Amino acid sequence: MKWMSDEEYSELTGLDIQAIDELCERGKLTIKVQDGIRYIDPSKGTGEVVPAQLKILSAHNTSEMIVQPQFVEKTIGTIINLHEKVLDAKDETIVSVKNENTFLKEALSSLQELYDEDRKTIHTLQEQLKLSQQEVEFMRRKYKLMWNKAIEDHTDK
Repeated sequence: MKWMSDEEYSELTGLDIQAIDELCERGKLTIKVQDGIRYIDPSKGTGEVVPAQLKILSAHNTSEMIVQPQFVEKTIGTIINLHEKVLDAKDETIVSVKNENTFLKEALSSLQELYDEDRKTIHTLQEQLKLSQQEVEFMRRKYKLMWNKAIEDHTDK
């Protein structure tokens, strides 16, 4: 295990001596004192050092934070890639909706044809029914006349 002096630890973590003193007082860092010099174990207490460093960074102006160009390029590339995927999905959706629309138009046209045929069939059947009713009425009158004549002839004799 390599022990570091306060100055070395400060350079490594970016913390000032006052922050290191505060972490030591709270027992967050493993230390040893040898020949009047305080040494810190850098492998321990990183869970407390990192949040402290983040607080210091966030206290500074955000314009001072440097973003690596590779990160920006990757981020832009990812955004462009996602945008292309959205456009592809949109195009696929449009094609799918057009196909569905065509199918529905054909189905509607087919149903309209069936409806027209059914209307013609109903009209024809109604005409046949009228003719049949007229024929039945004619036959009923004919039989009535025949029976009346037969009854008259029978009563006359």
